[in-house]
Amino acid sequence: MKKSYLIIALLGLINTGCTNNGVTQEKPSPPKAIIEVDNEKFETILGTYCWSSKGQAECVDKAGPIELLEGSEPIEVSPGESVTFIMEYEPKPNKIHVLQISSNEESEVKVSSNHFSAPTQKGVYYYSYGAWWMDEKKKNISNGDANYAFAIEVK
Repeated sequence: MKKSYLIIALLGLINTGCTNNGVTQEKPSPPKAIIEVDNEKFETILGTYCWSSKGQAECVDKAGPIELLEGSEPIEVSPGESVTFIMEYEPKPNKIHVLQISSNEESEVKVSSNHFSAPTQKGVYYYSYGAWWMDEKKKNISNGDANYAFAIEVK
């Protein structure tokens, strides 16, 4: 009888020793990026990133925008409609790059004041929205970067 109590006590101690006392270790991840079209907000899909917070850093390599968006519905837009990037995070990224992919052709998209105009030709367009938080004191040093994927369909 005493052996069974000893075994239960030992199992309890082992279990307790394996926990992190209720503290969860969250992986560092970049802020969410939102797309706004006609006052409606849509989430993007987080792609490749390098991010650090609270003394932890992580770099994750993911597939490109077309593969990341497989099976998801594109955001419906009108020809030439304004598409706005929203990131509720401070500091804001100080360098961005937007790439449009359509019919296996890639082109850079000009972004002004966090928005761009949708294409005027009907079709589905995939986007890679790259954001960098560059160090303002040390040249060519990134404090974090993230790529976000989304697709629009011009109707």
